[in-house]
Amino acid sequence: MIDISESVMQFLLAFLVAAPLLGAVAALLPAPPGLKGTSPDQAVLRHGVTVTGAILLAALALTLGFDHDDPSRMQATTDISWISALNVRIHLGVDGISLPLLVLTALLTFLCALYSYFKPPTGPSPKAFVALLLVLEAGTLATFAVLDLVLFFLAFEMVLVPMYFLIARWGGEGRRAAAGKFILYTLLGSVVMLLGLLLIGIKAGTFDMVALATDNGRGLTTSVQVIAVLAIGLGLAVKTPMWPLHSWLPDAHTAAPTVGSVLLAGVLLKMGTYGFVRIALPIAPDGMHTLAPYLAAFAAAGIVYGSLACLALALPSPDHRPSSSRFAARRSPSGAKGDLKRLIAYSSVGHMGFVLLGIATLTPTGVNAALFANIAHGLITGLLFFLVGALKDRYGTADLDTLAGATGAALYGRAPRLGALLAFAAVASLGLPGLAGFWGEMLALFAAFDPAEGLNRAAYLVFMALGGLGTLLTAAYLLIVVRRVCMGGPRPAGEPELADVQPYELAAWTPLVALTVLAGLWPAVLLGLTDPAVQQLLAGGTQ
Repeated sequence: MIDISESVMQFLLAFLVAAPLLGAVAALLPAPPGLKGTSPDQAVLRHGVTVTGAILLAALALTLGFDHDDPSRMQATTDISWISALNVRIHLGVDGISLPLLVLTALLTFLCALYSYFKPPTGPSPKAFVALLLVLEAGTLATFAVLDLVLFFLAFEMVLVPMYFLIARWGGEGRRAAAGKFILYTLLGSVVMLLGLLLIGIKAGTFDMVALATDNGRGLTTSVQVIAVLAIGLGLAVKTPMWPLHSWLPDAHTAAPTVGSVLLAGVLLKMGTYGFVRIALPIAPDGMHTLAPYLAAFAAAGIVYGSLACLALALPSPDHRPSSSRFAARRSPSGAKGDLKRLIAYSSVGHMGFVLLGIATLTPTGVNAALFANIAHGLITGLLFFLVGALKDRYGTADLDTLAGATGAALYGRAPRLGALLAFAAVASLGLPGLAGFWGEMLALFAAFDPAEGLNRAAYLVFMALGGLGTLLTAAYLLIVVRRVCMGGPRPAGEPELADVQPYELAAWTPLVALTVLAGLWPAVLLGLTDPAVQQLLAGGTQ
């Protein structure tokens, strides 16, 4: 920690929220004559790297100035009246729960902008692409920084439009249908969530999340809390995504461009689980206690369902016929449903199930597990989508049967660094001890073994067993993927060489690898921030 004044901290947090919007407007304007570079397209892509880089630096400065000795206290707070008639305020703040998510968002967006500078997605003008990327960043950062229910809803909804267009305009095959499904599901869920947020604000007489958390539901009857959690939870569950409200996710990921998939998995899914921790748990504790067993049941079902779906996608298609040439196999539609991007999307359903299971235990251990697993999933799955995007660029497809071909894609021999990174990301995703994926899932299962007082322990033991089964299935399908993609025979005659990891790819992926190892070997980096804040949140209040 370094000594930064409160006014500078306030500016840094406000800058995080406002700068992406200003950068998005600037991206649509003509580039100054001296900054055009070789082309206007290059200039606007460089602008995206510059703006997201400045935002990442601000997030790191905010982290350095954060009082790590008191992470449960809201810091860098701004609280000014906005709509006085409705008692809506521009209230910003950061604590040990939101700080890691702010840094993760800034990091992943910068890495996506850097990757896109060297590998622009195929589609319309880069101006619109960069502007949408920055608006998306603004919405996600605002979601984790605002402390007013109305502002939270506006920020929550702000990300829908840019993500819709990123999928619909820069995506692959089936992009329009996938984008339409994404917007339809999330909008319908958000309408119900808004009703729950308004119910809380009207009954409690305030939309201020800090005041509501401090009150800890004492101003709301149990019936109001149950209805509010049901409505809010439905909207959050769609974004998470929770089984069976997940069906928009595989289509969206399969069709999205690489950076769209990275941000969708790494950042947008976290908005739903963050809402459970920041709003539902402290503001309506009785409602959460009533509905927690049902949330845990859906979470456990999602863990098993997501893992089984991935296993089905990882195994060879029954009608797949090995060919002596991978390019001949590419012409066969036999493996059309074994898309690697689709497999990773289904894996997110399982991984986010562990996050929801941790929250549903209503214990500090479980909530800390959920917050840790959130960050781990963002790092690891973001890396996986980067790697699969690179494979698709090289092969022209992400279909697993086509990649495996007759003898396997043999990445270890043909592109050893790419194969090693894919194997690393796979073992991190399956929860290998020593890497970030292990702690969140292990702590979630540990919390399910001893849930909060008043919850049915026998039921939670069943959920824990299902979660344990999910970890075994996860290991099975990821190891199958590694075997089929990384191992195999020599390159068939006449097939071109496969490019290994390029310098710009290494620059974009190395931070994710390093942080995955750091969080796995030193979990106190995250748990030291989240635990005091979680303890106080569950005890009733954030101050």
